[in-house]
Amino acid sequence: MKVPGPHPLAASRPWDRPAPELATPVLRLRELDRKELRAWFTALGEPAFRGDQVFEGLQRHGWTSWDQFSQVSKDLRARLSPASDISVPVITESISSSDGSTKHAFRLADGQQVEGVYMPYARRTTLCLSSQVGCAMGCTFCATGLMGIVRNLSAGEIVGQVVAMLNAHPAEGGAGVNLVFMGMGEPLHNLDHVMKAFHILTDPAGLGLSPRRITLSTSGLVSGIERLGGYAKRPRLALSLNATTDDYRSRIMPVNKVWNLEALADALLHFPLDKSERITLEYVLLQGVTDSLEDGRRLARFAQRFPSKINLIPFNPHEGSGFEPPTEARIGELCQLLAQAGLTVSVRRSRGQDVAGACGQLVRGPRKH
Repeated sequence: MKVPGPHPLAASRPWDRPAPELATPVLRLRELDRKELRAWFTALGEPAFRGDQVFEGLQRHGWTSWDQFSQVSKDLRARLSPASDISVPVITESISSSDGSTKHAFRLADGQQVEGVYMPYARRTTLCLSSQVGCAMGCTFCATGLMGIVRNLSAGEIVGQVVAMLNAHPAEGGAGVNLVFMGMGEPLHNLDHVMKAFHILTDPAGLGLSPRRITLSTSGLVSGIERLGGYAKRPRLALSLNATTDDYRSRIMPVNKVWNLEALADALLHFPLDKSERITLEYVLLQGVTDSLEDGRRLARFAQRFPSKINLIPFNPHEGSGFEPPTEARIGELCQLLAQAGLTVSVRRSRGQDVAGACGQLVRGPRKH
């Protein structure tokens, strides 16, 4: 198999530049946390508790029409309706997988589209969220990277994906909800909006999700890892590692040209963790490229430097990638090798592969050429 050369994005470093933002000509109330909603209602001459009521309706109940807010007077609703927007991203397409998951396409206010995945399990529901339209990181094995970066998602658009998917699957919403920022985009490239969405989603007056149930996956944006570690309350951290040598990781993940494996290991070693918390290392297995036993031994040495657990992810093929998934025999050999090194290892069989909803397969709109 031909190994790709150094990616041109490594020289331009687009992740160092702020991504474009959504223009907001009207006040989108899902962008506001509870404190901001209380202040807004106070400025309107209303009691601050109206903000609590509206926040609960928007976030916990997922209401999308002022008619649903029966605790708010009709006169006030008539004032609020033209002055604000409480919509969520519109689901324009839903494709069900044979494994029970559903890939949803969302149309945003400016016509851009992103994708998310609803994955029901026996005792929980996991929602895979996008944080950007496209992605600046340019990883060669990821379909989203082919789009380039279009713009950031706002906090309201991120929260709106959650509300829209839970509204679309009401009968299944009783299970515990986990969120993973593993959809389109690099979450640490949009950290301000991601963390505001995290703040809204964990508010007890809304969905009240536990921070332990939210995971953020990065390609290795060390500056963002350091910023994330400064938050007192934050998601769990996962690193999309995918290679065990700087030479090859730089070829498939341009960010490694800026922050190599040693810089990554140092950032993870100093990342503040709770007593029982571990960093998840996600490692995509590419047949004949990243799945050798020597790769496994290097992966073990990397993981042993800080509290960690390993997710081995057999590659999810997509058109034009040039890569293939590993054999089951090799997956078993690597699991045994890592377990013998004293590491916790699991194989993540990405759901939604048959509908292009698995890790690295999400893409919308024209791709970058």
